Amino acid sequence: MSKKEDIQEKEIKNEQETVQIEENQEVEVEVIKEEPTAEEVLQVEKDKFLRLFAEFENYKKRTSRERIELFKTAGQELMTSLLPIIDDFERALTHIEEDKETEELRKGVLLISQKFYNTLELKGLSKVETNAGDIFDAEIHEAITQIPAPSKDLKGKVIDCVEKGYKLGDKIIRYPKVVIGQ
Repeated sequence: MSKKEDIQEKEIKNEQETVQIEENQEVEVEVIKEEPTAEEVLQVEKDKFLRLFAEFENYKKRTSRERIELFKTAGQELMTSLLPIIDDFERALTHIEEDKETEELRKGVLLISQKFYNTLELKGLSKVETNAGDIFDAEIHEAITQIPAPSKDLKGKVIDCVEKGYKLGDKIIRYPKVVIGQ
């Protein structure tokens, strides 16, 4: 080998050693940076604990609200199936009032109807009040048809309530079916 080749090999070895030394120093610097102090570790663990505790509290509150809501509306299906019976009682009372000979029958049906409705009210059922002339609200009413308004002041308002609406607690289980003026 010639001197030039020896010198070139030595230079290459020196460069490799320099690069290795620099890499080792960088690794040492990185290792020093990665080691957190005991206070930092404690702070991180406290933060994890607080977040986990807050998450658990939120879970408890959410499940509690869901359970209360479930109890409030547990009878919704039953109440919905009983609404046609209430409608039938109202139709029967309207029909019986027209016939003067059936006064005793009217009193009996009225008594049963009131007792039935009062029992349902105790369970949380209430009527959605809708009167002719009320402003139509799509969140409360269900429009089944529109007719020409008898007067200009009834445009966009309820003209007639075809079927009464009911709420169970704060939730509407049957929207009142209304006719609105156009």
